[in-house]
Amino acid sequence: MTIQERKLNDITVLDLDGTFALGAHGDFRQQIESIITGGSRRLLINLAKVNYMDSSGLGELISGYTQMQRLGGQMKLLNLSKRLNQLLVITKLITVFETFDSEAEAISSFGAVATL
Repeated sequence: MTIQERKLNDITVLDLDGTFALGAHGDFRQQIESIITGGSRRLLINLAKVNYMDSSGLGELISGYTQMQRLGGQMKLLNLSKRLNQLLVITKLITVFETFDSEAEAISSFGAVATL
């Protein structure tokens, strides 16, 4: 899995690409820690190019969300595939994560003025 980081004012966007599964999520954990250490408290995870996620990938999303919440931050999800959305529904995590199909809507949901 590859991760591209972008900044839109005070919002960090992570564009994930590939398989988010056991053995492929170490970079994600390090990226989240780096973002938190850097002081960012608004995080948007773009899953548009994630072709597969297993329970360990889901666990990493939960861990990142928990870390951000603990620090008073926010983490939201963008562009879930039908399969990933169903995974969140089945696990009832759809009630935990805010999800969006549009980057503009996701950015505005943070209440920040950002340039797209």
